[in-house]
This record gives sequence, C-alpha cells and structure tokens, in this order.
Amino acid sequence: MTESTAEKVANVVIGLAVAGAAVYVLRNPSLRRAALRLAAVTLTGTIPAWFRQEVEQGWRDSAPAELPPGPA
Repeated sequence: MTESTAEKVANVVIGLAVAGAAVYVLRNPSLRRAALRLAAVTLTGTIPAWFRQEVEQGWRDSAPAELPPGPA
C-alpha cells in the first residue's frame, strides 16, 4: 500500500468515525444538550479570546523596530 493510499484510507476511516459520533450525540438528548452548551461556550468565550490575542500580537508585531542612534 502506498503512502497516498494509506492517507486516503485513514481519512475515510476518521470521517466515518466523526460522522458516527455526531449521529450518536445528536440522537442522545443529554449529549446533545452538552454539545450545544460546549458550542455556546466556545463561540462566546474561547473564540473571542483567541481573536483578541491574535489582534494584540499583530499590533505588537507591526510596531516599527527601534532606529539606531543617529548622528549627534
């Protein structure tokens, strides 16, 4: 089996596992509620915090470098 074929097979297996887990979670009311709560926390807390961190890092990185001392 070539590496390319192995990667394709692995992708299909992982995709099927994710789809199966999603169906299981959606059919189980308590897991569905937990997943919705987790999605709400992620959308309202984690993503904005990550975005703020990225903006601050970009702001710091865009600052001009200190200029060397010029002639007196």
